[in-house]
Amino acid sequence: MMLVGDVANRTAILIDDLADTSNTITRAAKLLKKEGAKKVYALITHGVLSGDAIERINASALDKVIVTNSVPQEEHEKLCPKLEVLDVGHVFAEAIRRVHHGESISVLFQYD
Repeated sequence: MMLVGDVANRTAILIDDLADTSNTITRAAKLLKKEGAKKVYALITHGVLSGDAIERINASALDKVIVTNSVPQEEHEKLCPKLEVLDVGHVFAEAIRRVHHGESISVLFQYD
């Protein structure tokens, strides 16, 4: 694993589309903290978090892990105080409604 850039005294944000075992993201957090990052947050779209992923996160240098509920997170939330879950059900529901009625879904990606 290699770090490019200076993270000393900064907040680092790791972004990934999927975390299964969380091995890569916890290793990256360790490196960032070793190089002087004050805080390390992970933003993950689909937190599968299988096997010992929760234990790995709890023991890691990650300060917070934010995942969506595209995968059920109820059990993970109970076991991991670092985990924050964002509800995306309303976005999925609106996308399904729009597709069903032949409407554009591009409006769901506008943040004006």
